[in-house]
Amino acid sequence: MELRSNKVNNPMRRAQWLALGISDQDMNKPKIAVVNSSSELAICFSHLDGIAKVVKEAVREAGGLPFEIRTVAPSDFIINSGRGGNYILPSRDLLTNDIEVAVEGAQLDGMICLASCDKTLPGQVMAAARLNIPTIIVICGYQQSGESRGAHCDIEDVFLASAHSAMGRITPEELREMSSNAIRSPGVCSGLGTANTMHSVCEALGMCLPGAAPVRANSAKMFEHARRSGARIVEMIWEDLRPRAILTPAAFANAVAMVLGISGSINAMKHLQAIAVEGQVDVDIHKLFDELGARVPVLCAIRPNGDYPIESFEDAGGARAVLKQLEPLLQAGALTVTGRTLTENLSGVTIDNEEVIRGLDRPYSDQPAIVLLRGSLAPAGGVVKIGLRHEGRPTRLRGPAKVFEDRQPALEAIRTGKILAGDVLVLRGDGVQGGPGMGGAANMAVFALDGVGLALKVAVVTDGQMSGLANKGLVVAEVEPEGGVAGPLSVIQDGDIVSIDLGKRSIDIEIPEAELQERVKHAHVVAKPARGWLSIYRRTALPLSQGAALVSSEPRND
Repeated sequence: MELRSNKVNNPMRRAQWLALGISDQDMNKPKIAVVNSSSELAICFSHLDGIAKVVKEAVREAGGLPFEIRTVAPSDFIINSGRGGNYILPSRDLLTNDIEVAVEGAQLDGMICLASCDKTLPGQVMAAARLNIPTIIVICGYQQSGESRGAHCDIEDVFLASAHSAMGRITPEELREMSSNAIRSPGVCSGLGTANTMHSVCEALGMCLPGAAPVRANSAKMFEHARRSGARIVEMIWEDLRPRAILTPAAFANAVAMVLGISGSINAMKHLQAIAVEGQVDVDIHKLFDELGARVPVLCAIRPNGDYPIESFEDAGGARAVLKQLEPLLQAGALTVTGRTLTENLSGVTIDNEEVIRGLDRPYSDQPAIVLLRGSLAPAGGVVKIGLRHEGRPTRLRGPAKVFEDRQPALEAIRTGKILAGDVLVLRGDGVQGGPGMGGAANMAVFALDGVGLALKVAVVTDGQMSGLANKGLVVAEVEPEGGVAGPLSVIQDGDIVSIDLGKRSIDIEIPEAELQERVKHAHVVAKPARGWLSIYRRTALPLSQGAALVSSEPRND
């Protein structure tokens, strides 16, 4: 086959590359983007340059010509400082466009993407689906946790403790000590938050080498996968194995089963839908969660869902072992980056610890870890992370709404005792349009409620996103229609009675339908002002039900 990069007859391009020390002979090789989000802003990305070096060496040894390209580096705990955290989700799509500009503009033949923090992997796979050139993902690993005062301490603990400190439950000195000891190596957050969820999801989608996730950052295993991936991407180019042959409806069903099986982050839902939108794959991720939720039990109890650390999950076999346990429920014929099917990849796989990763016959929970609620307050749905259904966690609540459009007033109301047991705390205006870009105001509210002993006594309803580490109480997130558009959430008022019932999968506002429609008819929607990238995102982002991906009118071209 003729490489698309070799169809470019551009003497200026040749002159540029000759000046870089690239020979004419090398210019005839497969040209491969090594997509790197290295940044000095966050520990998540601090080790990627070393991985990129190993990958480039492997690509050269396999007969390819690597070009390292840089993208935006979105780390939730760093870039959440500005604009209420609303840059977090839009950074995913900015990363996708960064990749498109460099890779499509240069007409490179394939790409190998270094996946780290929450938004890099979904943004990279979205780009792969959009560009449809051979792509493989390298999972770049999780960070080592620490200890504080003799107890395990990771970034999740600091996140929770920061709200506890604001509520007076722990001292500033305790919080500072935890913050000083929580992270002891590069890599992503060590819990089963969004990053490690998406790393595991990537394996279920078939977009990384088997056995790649999760993995200790900078471990020998991680570097071995990086080297093998560098060699494999060259083979994939000659085989013309493209993402849209891998990202099929079957692959998305397997990915949803993975999220349910590990009780992963709800953020995986919108990322999977966005990938499907970019690849123009006709799947409804919410529908898949509804359908598979009744069949896929929870097989793991990894922090923050249970007591096992992520290291135990990796040592027990990680995502590949989960897939093996789930095999009877999977679409096993789905193709993967190996060129083989999922069934072929799972042949001979064993589980090293069947207490950490249990079988279908004795799960940690036989109930779905994530459910969707619908009703008059959320006609298009809201998401609840149930996890392992810890004893005492409410499954229903009926109470008066306390409505807020900003985080600080909500936190102050919690701190001063204005939020009472039985209330429904409503945080709106944090959605795709209202934010714009889906902030995480509800995260701190949930942790603050925990800090004052109300996490199991107050429900939280929000159109914002929840951190993959947040798993406290009865929280209905990503409500649609969001508060930034005319709908029930935008017109709910203090004192309106809200009824939430997980058993019935319902969330309702108890006012007459005629009154609700009249309110919506005269709704005055308040959306936060936006400039720059957030303004562009607001104008071009699709609704959350379509993954909050950017609008695209291009026809599918395989």
